Amino acid sequence: MSAQTKIAVLLSTYNGEKFLREQLGSLLAQSHSNFILVVRDDGSADNTVSILESYAKENADRIHLLPKDGNNLGASGGFAFLIDYVLKNKQALEIESAYMMFCDQDDTWFPEKIEKLLAAMLATEAERGSPAPVLVHSDLEVVSEQNAVIAKSLINYQGLEIERNSFPNLAISNLVTGCTALINESLAQKALPIPENAIMHDWWLALVATAFGKLVYLDIPLVHYRQHGNNTIGAKEFTKGSVVSRSLWRRILVRKPNEHLIEVSIQAAEFYQCYGSQLSSRERLSLRLCIGMGIKVGIVQRLMYRLARRF
Repeated sequence: MSAQTKIAVLLSTYNGEKFLREQLGSLLAQSHSNFILVVRDDGSADNTVSILESYAKENADRIHLLPKDGNNLGASGGFAFLIDYVLKNKQALEIESAYMMFCDQDDTWFPEKIEKLLAAMLATEAERGSPAPVLVHSDLEVVSEQNAVIAKSLINYQGLEIERNSFPNLAISNLVTGCTALINESLAQKALPIPENAIMHDWWLALVATAFGKLVYLDIPLVHYRQHGNNTIGAKEFTKGSVVSRSLWRRILVRKPNEHLIEVSIQAAEFYQCYGSQLSSRERLSLRLCIGMGIKVGIVQRLMYRLARRF
């Protein structure tokens, strides 16, 4: 069954000539070869498009390159566009059910990445017995620009609490790295359109999956997550501060609001507007607490954050 399942791998590029060939090589070396790479360039000014055209010409059955449109949509907007494109062009892409993965231009994939994520997806769908929204994601290995290993596990490196994967917790903090994710068509249909107020496409998809379906984590690295000067987000090592520097009163008495929490608040308000009537009372309350973090008074904002974290 899994070998017969065709996957759409979505790649949004932007000035990625430095590492693009290496990434494309890792995709073409996948153990699960039944996939179509759907690529859109976001307005590159370097040789990215030339590289894509060359690979597309040599691998016409594996690479579907969209024509240049002159628009710069950004990382989240570019992937949202590609999700919608795949849903609207399933027949042309010869896809029966739109399973989609997200690919960054500067990483490389482990050879078994598609195979393992797809096996977990199909097993989860079989267990649920219904076309519920599902997102499967994995850990990553953090590497340098020259592919030297920085950390065997991004989850441990960043100190992420991967077990806090319920909807109330995900409303505050994202645990899904987009380049590890596989989504099914049910999730794509439910999540679109991804609004501009979504912080990132992967976070929005994770929220929809936990609210209406299933979020599945594989505790193995399947991506070499390359760190360099132009990462859109990148990996930041978690360090525990001293008792004094991270004391409760010091943080509470800070008056300046946290800009990221304001963004979280805006995203929560957007999610509430889109899906509020379909959520449980507990999920709606968790969103209201997150929306409360939008207040631009530091002490109140942090109080709302603490309440949301304990919810």
